[in-house]
Amino acid sequence: MVFGAVVCSQTTVSAAPDPTEQLRPFLDKVTTTLSDPGLKHMPRQEQSNRMIGVIRERFDFREMSKRVIGQQWRSLSEKEQAEFEALFTQLLQYAYVGKIEDYSGQRIQYLQQRIRGERAEVQTLLVDENKSIPISYIMLLRNDQWMAYDIVVEGVSLVRNYMEQFSEILRKDGYPGLVAQLKEKIADLEKNINKS
Repeated sequence: MVFGAVVCSQTTVSAAPDPTEQLRPFLDKVTTTLSDPGLKHMPRQEQSNRMIGVIRERFDFREMSKRVIGQQWRSLSEKEQAEFEALFTQLLQYAYVGKIEDYSGQRIQYLQQRIRGERAEVQTLLVDENKSIPISYIMLLRNDQWMAYDIVVEGVSLVRNYMEQFSEILRKDGYPGLVAQLKEKIADLEKNINKS
């Protein structure tokens, strides 16, 4: 697919940025951070804080939060939306901190990208000696930045996975019930992190 190849004049048309080219230095930074020997010697809490700081650079947690909560999002106040985004980001931060230790120098291969308007999918492979794991980044164009709002690992969407879990809780217990469960889960994860 030829994208942004036609440039009429420098003043009237500027080509949209390339999602793969924006994702590549970000993923390089993620793998460099994961490879840092100092990271594994940090307390788990510090590890997770450092990684979430890097991940925030290219992930749109607000968009992700909006999608996992679905139609309910529109009925939340701005304060509740901000509360949910903070809780969901913290849940992801703690839920995936254990994965830091799983990284052992795997390489990323970039396969292809698909762009449709302001949405894009960048398909990659995480490769080591024994296996290759397909990972797709689903992205949205914000101004001139492609921001990821979903990650699909071996065909499983992180957003869809949480959306299914949360919609069941919302149906039974409403938004206050979801917040209570998230806080409880985060407290458990935090306890485990601080133990190790």
